[in-house]
Amino acid sequence: MTNLVSRRTLLGGLGVGASMLAIPAWAQGHSVHGSSHGRGGPLIPAGFGELSGDVIDLTVGSGHRIVEGRRGPGIAVNGSVPGPLIRLREGQNVRLNVTNHLDADTSIHWHGLLLPFHMDGVPGISFPGIKPHETFVYEFPVRQAGTYWYHSHSGLQEQSGHYGPMIIDPAGAEPVAYDRDYILLLSDFTTLDPHFIMSRLRTGEGYFNRQQTSWTDDYPLSGEERRMWAEMRMPATDIMDIGAPTYTFLANGRGPEEGLEYLFRSGERVRLRIINGSAQSFFNVRIPGLPMTIIAADGQNVQPVEVDEFQIGTAETYDVIVEPGKAEAYAIVGESMDRSGMALAMLASRPGARAAVPALRDPPLLTMADMGMNHGSSDMDHGAMNHTAANEGAMTGVAAETGSDAMDHTAMGHVPPAEPSVGAMAGMAMGGHSMDAMSMRDTSLLPPDVKVGPGVDMVSMSPVDKTGDPGIGLSEVPHRVLNYRMLAALEPNRDTREPSRLLEIHLTGNMERYMWSFDGQMYSAISDVPIRFAWNERVRVKLVNNTMMGHPIHLHGMFFEVVNGQAPAQQPRKNVLVVQPGASATFDLTANEPGDWAFHCHLLYHMHAGMMQTVTVVGPEGAA
Repeated sequence: MTNLVSRRTLLGGLGVGASMLAIPAWAQGHSVHGSSHGRGGPLIPAGFGELSGDVIDLTVGSGHRIVEGRRGPGIAVNGSVPGPLIRLREGQNVRLNVTNHLDADTSIHWHGLLLPFHMDGVPGISFPGIKPHETFVYEFPVRQAGTYWYHSHSGLQEQSGHYGPMIIDPAGAEPVAYDRDYILLLSDFTTLDPHFIMSRLRTGEGYFNRQQTSWTDDYPLSGEERRMWAEMRMPATDIMDIGAPTYTFLANGRGPEEGLEYLFRSGERVRLRIINGSAQSFFNVRIPGLPMTIIAADGQNVQPVEVDEFQIGTAETYDVIVEPGKAEAYAIVGESMDRSGMALAMLASRPGARAAVPALRDPPLLTMADMGMNHGSSDMDHGAMNHTAANEGAMTGVAAETGSDAMDHTAMGHVPPAEPSVGAMAGMAMGGHSMDAMSMRDTSLLPPDVKVGPGVDMVSMSPVDKTGDPGIGLSEVPHRVLNYRMLAALEPNRDTREPSRLLEIHLTGNMERYMWSFDGQMYSAISDVPIRFAWNERVRVKLVNNTMMGHPIHLHGMFFEVVNGQAPAQQPRKNVLVVQPGASATFDLTANEPGDWAFHCHLLYHMHAGMMQTVTVVGPEGAA
């Protein structure tokens, strides 16, 4: 195995130590352009250095950032955005001293790490937060390896830059050989105060959507389709709450015109650790002319699978291997899911080498299937390939609930057919009735434990599992795109017991009022009734998305296995699961980490609008 320059070639940034400054900018993987200097407070530079060891000191402070000439508010860890790379080793013990120089409380959540719950860094759930000008000591054993990241769980600080990458090297050998090791941390920058964004979203959810439909636009919608969307008060272009130009999409803190480069030599194997550290954005990642081999998801090794593009939800991570050829450069494109903008970096064989950058593709449009109206599927669950029907039948009081496909066409690299348009769906199913007979707000379809009120304005009529869906806008592209059904764990899962019960959770919301919730109940740390699991309980959790937006759902403190058609031992382990609009997704969980854990949508403004819950695992002695 060759893994010779992994530490030297990891991305650095402005403000790093003298040893890093000796490396050329293009080898560090940051911009070759100089920084702009603003007035009125400290300028926070982009890029990051590296910290390691058993004791690590971190400081959180404020300033301002300038991205492509645009100034915005900033919160930095150790003076940069992103914050420094924290590099640890599996099996060590680490102490992280975090000092807060802000005038408000702060925190750091170690995303995806297995640790004692009081070290998880969620104010109001696992600890009280870090008061202004005080220091909190996080201390825990490092129990895993892989690509992770860290970020604030206080207020809306994550939007302003309070995040950074983390790599944990395995105690033994890496399962895959590579010559260079780089981090690509995708995020979103705005000149606006995040609290202003939140207030605008609450008063008009479409305020930041510059792709609204109208009678004069050139979207491929008929008059009938436009009337239907208007009647439902839902634009077909409502793909992301916020896009460009409100957002500039970043690669390691740098805008697409700021020259982020990675060094390569032809024939080398390059590992890219891709982290979606954004507040609110999904990205479609591709390198034109260069296939990518996925080797890890959310820090967990998977059986290698080659693709040409993949969608990465907020807070997900994917590790890929690429083998650049004879070209001088290759463009790494992180196109926002709404296709309003992109993050950009270059694989460069020499400083300044550039590849052609593809134009933004046409914005995708939502379909009737994104409302859970999958009438063409005969109400079968085409996402599950249910290998555990017998297991589910064995669950006490739980009927088999997923259907079955005989063949996974997507995993075989076949392009699935396009979703029916609104016009094509009108008059189909429902006895041939038109859309007038199809109520998007028929709350009688919801189970009785869902709280129906002003926070629930849409109900999926026929949600099906879409783990075989590559994501909004990618079902018709002419190349190979990753979906969850293509993922299989490299190391067998330790616990393959049949789940003893099924827990169904509905993702609910009112898009116009910008209210988001689980089971119709918005989170409150005071009145919240937690989801409770018994110690070492094996549970199947089904997430049903009753909204028309995708939600990356994150569970703190534990990994779960995605029910995606693989055998139980090979179900991929993740801590973030994207649930497609109007669809469902299912995971199996072993509740073996005692304590109180956050469970939430990782879209920052959705979480703060109420889509969050506490999960309590009762410890082996009968107490959490």
